[in-house]
Amino acid sequence: MGAAEESRDGVPLTNLDQPLFEGADASKRDLVDYLDAVSDRILPRLRGRPLSVIRVLRGQQPFMQKNLPKYTPSWVRRVPVWAEASHREVSYALCDDRRTLFWFANQRAVEYHPTLATAEHLDRPTHLVLDLDPPEGDVFDLVVRTAELVRQALADAGLSGAVKTSGAKGVHVFLPVDEQATAEEMAAATRALAARAERLDPTIATTAFIREDRGGRVFVDSTRAGGATAVAAYSPRLRAGLPVSFPVGWDDLGSVTPADFTVRTVPALVADRDPWAEAMPVPQRLPADLVDQGRSIPVARVQAMHEGKRRARARREAG
Repeated sequence: MGAAEESRDGVPLTNLDQPLFEGADASKRDLVDYLDAVSDRILPRLRGRPLSVIRVLRGQQPFMQKNLPKYTPSWVRRVPVWAEASHREVSYALCDDRRTLFWFANQRAVEYHPTLATAEHLDRPTHLVLDLDPPEGDVFDLVVRTAELVRQALADAGLSGAVKTSGAKGVHVFLPVDEQATAEEMAAATRALAARAERLDPTIATTAFIREDRGGRVFVDSTRAGGATAVAAYSPRLRAGLPVSFPVGWDDLGSVTPADFTVRTVPALVADRDPWAEAMPVPQRLPADLVDQGRSIPVARVQAMHEGKRRARARREAG
């Protein structure tokens, strides 16, 4: 094999010295080396969960891959999932081991987005997630303040969660939920928690799904529920410098930036510990009043669709 080709865990790796993508400041080898170094940390986040990945091939725009291609090796575990939107069965990968992780790396899969539920119980997500999405600009301090609102909303409901950078500009708050909660109950609770966080300080937090309605505030996104995915802790992101979605202690959130955590800095931070496992509380039961409140709140995406149609109709009527 040449300098740019080798094998790890029996997986042939090719073109390792090629740039990963324009602006990455990293090669394909850097991606492989990173996933090799953190495999014991990221695999528990992926194992047993249908996986979507974002790949970037040379000369092409990045794309999200859900359905495994026909050339996928037979040893890659997979699970068929019916996709209601496209009315077809999708063959998702289960990335359960290093060999599969290396195969994805060789496919130039940069981002790893597992479902919130396991393949065995797709109707029972294991975690509730709130995604805090900031407005344009260098406003991570606003994200931190909004995360504290979410933390307070959780505490007011007798709950606790863990927080990680998204690897982009925002953060994700994860709440592990006990196995008795249904997907519908978790979705309702997510909407209620977002609304409670917004109510604590509506000058910096909003649940407005329509971007033009956010007014420079941080969007507390409650739509990652049911069959949704969320980027895994320790996954790289397809951005300059290859930042990583990384766990941060609540008390440390104000003293870091998302750019602190990259494929170059993270391996040393997880060499002898798993910060995400350490931060994650035990699964919790959702309070009935939280679920009931959430059921009275419209699903943001559906509400936004109806509102968009109403505004379009109003514009047409106005001439």
